[in-house]
Amino acid sequence: MSALTTGVKRFNRENWKAYFLLFPSLLIFAFFMFWPFIYTIYLSFFDWNMISPTKEFVGLQNYIDILTDPKSYKIFGNTFIYIAILLVLNCVVPYVFAFVIDMVLKRFKGFYKGALFMPAFISLVVGSILFTWILNPVSGPVAIILGWFGLEMPIWSKMDGWVIFVLSLITSWKVFGYNFIVLYASINGISRELIEAARLDQVPLWRIFFQIVLPMSSATGIYVFIITIVQGLQYVFTPIKVITQGGPNYASSNAIYHAYHEAFVLYRTGHSAALSILTMVIFLVLLLIEIKFVERGIYYEN
Repeated sequence: MSALTTGVKRFNRENWKAYFLLFPSLLIFAFFMFWPFIYTIYLSFFDWNMISPTKEFVGLQNYIDILTDPKSYKIFGNTFIYIAILLVLNCVVPYVFAFVIDMVLKRFKGFYKGALFMPAFISLVVGSILFTWILNPVSGPVAIILGWFGLEMPIWSKMDGWVIFVLSLITSWKVFGYNFIVLYASINGISRELIEAARLDQVPLWRIFFQIVLPMSSATGIYVFIITIVQGLQYVFTPIKVITQGGPNYASSNAIYHAYHEAFVLYRTGHSAALSILTMVIFLVLLLIEIKFVERGIYYEN
């Protein structure tokens, strides 16, 4: 009995050591994540302009206003378009590039890896300004080259559809290299014996990719898939802020930028908080869908 009591005391003592070591991290999370999240939920039930000393309680009215405003559906639609484009540019394309460079190309692999990863070191603000100059429809290099062939570059920042695609392209230019390197490392870790055996059996490269590489690197692939959705929600904020400020007529705005616009431009803090909570709910729904339909087919080596 005494041995059991001693074991319990030792177990409790070891637990308290672990909790003590975790406490600084938990404190940081509580201060910078949990409390702001709770306070955002609190603000979503009030009408407040961040200046008035008092807040007017409005209940669910902020949520009702957002869900009944046609502009909100346009912004949420833009958000899904950003996510869809970035899933192609930042998830599918890096997968193909990583496969080709690792298993098809024989020379200059280091050069290609360095060249593709280099934009990751450049600030997205700098990248946005750089692309604004390159894609200037009047005096930019692309417009000048098109002029040599008698073509005119459209004013993409004022055109629905085009503006979302260009802003997605700018964001992809920044984050493409990171996704590529992560996927390359995963593909590079696949057994070379398995790949060589498939090649000796004259299995086409496209079948090697879909039937061997894709399943065996799927754990990393799903990680890239999830962070690409986050990039569609969060990273694209910077080029929107630098280039279009959500225009023209909210054609380039997404949910994150519009929440910022509501709070710090229009000073409608309650609307901004409610929109932030709805955006989080959408992300959680996407995550649950991914867990239900995608993650159960993931291959984990160990």
